[in-house]
Formats: sequence, structure tokens, C-alpha cells
Amino acid sequence: MYKYLLAVSAAILLASCGGGTTTPAPLIQTPQGPVQGHINNAGTVIYNGLPFAAPPIGDLRWRPPAPAPKWKAAFNAADFGPMCMQKTGSGTDGFVDKIVDGSGLSAIKRTLVKRVAASLPISDTSEDCLYLNVRAPKTAREGEALPVMVWIHGGGHQFGSGDFSYYQSDSLPAHGVVTVTINYRLGAFGYLAHPALSADNPRGVSGNYGTLDQIAALEWVKNNISAYGGDPDNVTIFGESAGAWSVTELMASPLAKGLFHKAIGQSGASTYHLGQMSGDGVGWVSGYATAKKLDTALGLNTPTAAELRALPAQAIIDVVTEDIADGFHHNRDGVVFPDNVGIAMANGTYNKVPTLFGYNAHEGSLFYPDDQQPSVWIDDFPKDGTRSDMIAALSVHYPTHAETLVDLYNLGGGTEALFQGGMDMMGDDIFGINVRMVAEITTANDLPSYLYSFNRVAPSKTQTIGAYHAAELPFVFDSHESILGLSDEGKALTALMIDYWTNFAKMGNPNGEGLIDWPLSSTGNWMQFEANTGAQTRVAADHRKAKLDALSEGLSKKLTDLEAWQKANPIRPQNSQGSDASGSQ
Repeated sequence: MYKYLLAVSAAILLASCGGGTTTPAPLIQTPQGPVQGHINNAGTVIYNGLPFAAPPIGDLRWRPPAPAPKWKAAFNAADFGPMCMQKTGSGTDGFVDKIVDGSGLSAIKRTLVKRVAASLPISDTSEDCLYLNVRAPKTAREGEALPVMVWIHGGGHQFGSGDFSYYQSDSLPAHGVVTVTINYRLGAFGYLAHPALSADNPRGVSGNYGTLDQIAALEWVKNNISAYGGDPDNVTIFGESAGAWSVTELMASPLAKGLFHKAIGQSGASTYHLGQMSGDGVGWVSGYATAKKLDTALGLNTPTAAELRALPAQAIIDVVTEDIADGFHHNRDGVVFPDNVGIAMANGTYNKVPTLFGYNAHEGSLFYPDDQQPSVWIDDFPKDGTRSDMIAALSVHYPTHAETLVDLYNLGGGTEALFQGGMDMMGDDIFGINVRMVAEITTANDLPSYLYSFNRVAPSKTQTIGAYHAAELPFVFDSHESILGLSDEGKALTALMIDYWTNFAKMGNPNGEGLIDWPLSSTGNWMQFEANTGAQTRVAADHRKAKLDALSEGLSKKLTDLEAWQKANPIRPQNSQGSDASGSQ
């Protein structure tokens, strides 16, 4: 089911590493040592490639991040660090083509963009990748204590990097915030749970290294960001797709408690991720089952931790298939995650902060054509079957709403209607109900929560992909590719969204003078971001309520079933030292 999300955030058009002309900034003194930053033409002070943990190489592979280095000579923060290990280019060309072809560009522009995208250099990948980047206003000074926004990139936990040009915003710092973009271990290196690694761990658990990296980056922010003009007591985490999954994963991990104060999730929430370290729970592949698949692909039979750590990194990358990658996500291990995200949030045992979450109107447009499964819980939906066949398939997961879903999405209305309805249902099922669940739980815990739907489409009258997955990114960062076209409405929408996002980071409330009033989600209202369709950005009540209500039955059922399974299957650490599953991994 994750093949929908593996590559798209890493393949956003022309998402190469940022650059530009810079001049040296005044040297700053930090807890790590003196740091030399650089000022670009927009007046942003840039600090790139700052190590927030020791390189996770050699014996530190598949271990929690170790403390970051310190230095005495000035550290030149000019260059980005390497991307974390991933399959470069795999699956991305197809998504670039879909975005370009669906944006309604002329044939000449389509050809030009594809050629440019194909010729862009790809950053180096390395296991030595735990670096972050800071961008601050030129006027920021040590002790000024500006709000901090920490960006967590998407890419299905398998791809992506904090250095993508789409994330290198000058407009966010210009609005009075310090922004931080981070790397974290991905795929097998970030999320492999393996019996041999658990046996080598004092707590008897393994996996979730990518989450531990994110926590280490937030600890770095807490201990260091004051030197860069940021306020460690006013930190907002925000991310898109798998970055939004990560936001909710940090909300669910007790190890991240107190490290952030607000949360923004764009097109994602991990509330439907049900993975266990061991045991398949309610049908979700476990970490250990994934480890067995990886061992087989590598030609290994019950390897030791030392043997696994001796493998060349590229040899591991080369054998990982989409099926294996399905298991490289957060797993309940009793330490990093005492419960899966959805259960932790439903039970109120999570890090409670104000939230701003939303998703895009046409999330399925890039994914559904290649895998026509309208429900996240079904791998073989009978799209060629009868209406009764469809209802029967859905009834397993939506016992009282199966027929309602067929009707609401017009799944039985013929080939064209099924395609459009299935695509819409996919977006609502994977994204809509999960972001709404976060808002509902935030409200239930007496904290402010805001919901949005991003409906803006490309300005071309011939565009066909609508408000696709990740389409909001250049509006949040003001990092548009001009060749895709940006109308005056689009420029106004960019300014509006940046105001909302930075206001929320400053105050926990997106509203401000001159802005359309954005009511709390507890009122049933969503902010509808519009452009190029004739509709205006506005507040709308109960966005897709009947559809989301019906789909929510499937998520609720899975979480209920999983909680019962977990009570019957307590976590058993791999070694005798791991009986106490509290504290750091």
C-alpha cells in the first residue's frame, strides 16, 4: 500500500539542491563551537550541513544516534550534508512526467522541463547523513528568540532530503521565524527491526531509528538554536506526506515530550500505521517479518548484528523492493512507541500540542492510475465486479457503510465513474480521515486545532491532475517553479498561506490582521484554499463530511482490533536485559 507514497515527495519537479550567491555572515558562537554562516541575496542567513549527531556508520549503524561532534576552529556551514541512503532516481521520473503532463503545459514546455529535470545533478548519498540546515533572518541575533519551524521532509520514509530546493525558503525567515530542515535515516537504515539487532540492544528492541534521528534533531534545536536567533521554547514541527506521518509519530513518542510546542501536518498522519516489531497484529506486516524478507534477498540465514553491520550499504539498497519497503515504517516497540500512533492518540497518551492539519483535494491523482485500490485496507478491489461484489469487499472493513461508500463515490457507475470515484476515495481514505482524526483528538484534549483543504489547481485550462499530492509545498515555502505557471491568484494564495503558517508557529493561532478568519476545527469548519477555479479561498463547513464519516469506520475498526490484539500480545524484549521497556532505546 505504500508504493503510492514512496517517491512522489522526493520527485517534486526540479527539486534539486538549493544554491545561489552568498557572502560571509558574522561568525557566531554555538555550543558546538564557532560557526561561519552565509548571507544570500534575499538577506537570509544560511547555515548548512550542521551535524546534529555522530555519523551512524560502522558499529553505529542501526543504533540510536550518538552525540554530535564539537569543534574549536570555525565550522564553515556553506554546503549541505549528503542525502541519507536511498535509491536515487528510482520511481521519480514517472512522477515528474505525471506532474508535467498533468499541469497543462505546452508540448514545448513539457519537453523542456523534462530535459532540465533529467539533467539535474543528484546529491551524494551516504550513511553519514545526520545533518540539518538553519535559515534565519539577517536581523536575527543570539538571544533574540524567534519562533522556530522544524521541517521534516516526505518521501514515504524511503526517499527525500532536507536539502531539496523547494524547502530552502527565504519567505519564512522574512516573516520572522527561524527554519530548520533535517535529514533522518530512511528505508532499511532508518526503520529495520531485526531479531539480531534487538538481541544486540540493551532494551531488546530495534527499528525506529529514523524517528530517533528526528528526536535527536529536536534535542539539537533545544540545545543550540538560541545561538542562531531561535527560541527553543517555541518550536513548531511541520512536514508533508511522510513528514506529516513523522509529525504524528513524534506526537506519539514519549521520547519527544517537551521538544516541540505546535504541530503542522500537510497531507498525512500516521494514525493508520499499525506495524509491530514482532507479530502481524491485524494484518500489517511486522518489522521482524520484513527483516526475514531482507535476509532472504541478501542471501543470509539468521545473521548476527555484526554481520549485518558489515554489509556494504549499497548492497542493502540494491535488494530492497517495494514489498520489502512496506515494512520500513514506525513499529510499536515498547520504547520509542509504547503504542502505535493511532492508539496513542485515541487514548490520550501522546504529546498534546495545538495542531494545524489538512490535505489536498485530489491526493489520488498521481497514485491511483498505477494502483487502483480505493481503500487503503484492500489490495484487490473488484473493479471489474458487480455492485454486490464491491459492497462485499468493502463490508469486511466498513461493516455498516460499505453500500454507502459505493453510492457516495459512485463506484458502481461504470468505468469512468469508478476511476474518478476510486481516485477520490483513495485520497480521502489515506489522507482525509487521518488528518481529521488528529484535529478531533486535539479538540477533545482542549487544545486549538485547525483544518484545511488545499484546492488550488494549475492555472492552465488543460490541467488534469488537480490539487495533487504535494502541490501545496511551493505555496508554503514560496518556492515556485515559474515555468509551471503562477497566476496573480496563486501569488496571493502564497502570501496568505505563509502568513497563516508563520502566525500559527508564533502563537498557535493562524489568524492575523487582514486575513480571512480561520475558525477552530471544533466548529466543523475547514479553510478551503482556492485559486484558478473561480472560487475564492473561504471557510467551508463539514468538508466531505458524509464521505469521511463513512470511511472513518474502517480506521476505527482497525484500531479497535489492533488494541485488542496488543493486549493479548504484550511486547517481549529479545534479550534478558530488555525486560524494562522504559527509557531511551
